[in-house]
Amino acid sequence: MRFLIGCLVVVPLVAAIENPVRVESGELAGIPGSNPAVRVFKGIPYAAPPVGELRWRAPKSAPKWEGVRQADHYSFQCMQTPYPAGGPYHAGVEPLSEDCLYLNIWTAAKSAKDRRPVMVWIHGGALTKNSGSNPNFNGENFAAKGVVLVTINYRLGVFGYFAHPELTKESDRNASGNQGFLDQIAALEWVQKNIAAFGGDSRRVTIFGESAGSWSVNVLVASPLAKGLFQRAIGESGGQFARVQKLADAEQAGLRVAKAVGADSLAALRAKPADQLMKAQPGASTVADGWLLPADVYSIFASGKQNDVPILIGSNNDEGTSLTPPSIKLAAFENQARTRFGDQAGEYLKLYPAGSDDQARASNAEAMRDQTFGWEMRTWARLQSKTGKSKVYVYYFNKVPPGPFARLGAYHGSEIQYVFGTVPAELARDTDQKLSSILSSYWVNFATTGDPNGKGLARWPAYQEKTDLALTLGDQIEAGEIPHKAALDFLDAYFARQRSR
Repeated sequence: MRFLIGCLVVVPLVAAIENPVRVESGELAGIPGSNPAVRVFKGIPYAAPPVGELRWRAPKSAPKWEGVRQADHYSFQCMQTPYPAGGPYHAGVEPLSEDCLYLNIWTAAKSAKDRRPVMVWIHGGALTKNSGSNPNFNGENFAAKGVVLVTINYRLGVFGYFAHPELTKESDRNASGNQGFLDQIAALEWVQKNIAAFGGDSRRVTIFGESAGSWSVNVLVASPLAKGLFQRAIGESGGQFARVQKLADAEQAGLRVAKAVGADSLAALRAKPADQLMKAQPGASTVADGWLLPADVYSIFASGKQNDVPILIGSNNDEGTSLTPPSIKLAAFENQARTRFGDQAGEYLKLYPAGSDDQARASNAEAMRDQTFGWEMRTWARLQSKTGKSKVYVYYFNKVPPGPFARLGAYHGSEIQYVFGTVPAELARDTDQKLSSILSSYWVNFATTGDPNGKGLARWPAYQEKTDLALTLGDQIEAGEIPHKAALDFLDAYFARQRSR
């Protein structure tokens, strides 16, 4: 069981905005949250079911309905292979379906005139797993602090990130491969049209996400298609600056999937069962398709063509611990270093020493922390500070959460329960409650004004490359130089060489 912590406002014990609420497709009836001052609307369709002939097409408008739709339960989750039970990311699974383009809303607004800031959460999961109904993403704490909180589903895996020459030809934009990002844009368009009915301000929308959700935020900030759909962005542990797949390469990968399932045409692919397609393409990646992304993300930011909005971003102290397989051996780690870094391998192995199998595993986790997360977030901060006018704020989360996964340290995604106030009730200590209140206050302040700073909070300086400061979020909250600077500088030089080739 989880609980909500960190609410700094006192609200009367009456339900929020009255039922029914009218949106463009019809009327909705929500339900009270565990806090009766909050009303929850679950399973709202924001696009038509992407099934049959709509599989892999850009999302279409949600169909209208008659009468009052009961928004009292979550929708199907998008097709996926769930996280294994017993791991840090397993959260239970709702029934799966390709019919999954729904969103959920938490609001404590009293009327449509309230115009509260809006936060739209994009879940992580490598673009292949998870959903907006994950209990870690319960929006009651944010709603009680004055935000209208939205979580969304979007197509995953082979259904959300599949390119194919026939799909490219079918598209009126000569593009394919980013269906999941187009779903996210469709959800944001729905928010622009409808969120005022829930007391939200469509002119103060913040997108935020973690891991692949942060990849998504990064892509949306880079994409011209998302211009004007949000006014601030928060990225937790994820960016797309190192590499984005080219459309031609993604199309070839799609042809291999088609061959693997015995489909000689797009029509034949659309007729294949979902499970068969998932087995043929278990992963997902972003595509520089020339439309959603006119170029790779790094080039868009470097040329100052991103959507210039305030940014709050960061990463965790032990990102790699939950993602490093226990099978890593010393010899394999050293060979991989030499293969990837060539004559710079010696410098790499000084940064990440490996004198034994155990040390190789630990160094592999640290290398993942820096390469996959730390470098991405600092690069995002540096490019925004160079080519954008809006401020960027950087954090470094190092709080070790309570419970069975404390052995992993401040692992990948461990900050989410503090941001949302969903640390398990039976485990939470006073320090966890205090930190959760602080984090959610920074996030709400940022969503409200574009600046996380506020009364009673440690000052969070805007990022500047010359000072390279981040705000440490943990038992101590203080500004200091971004950790692991030598490793990040090494990676900067490595990726610069990669881009020049």
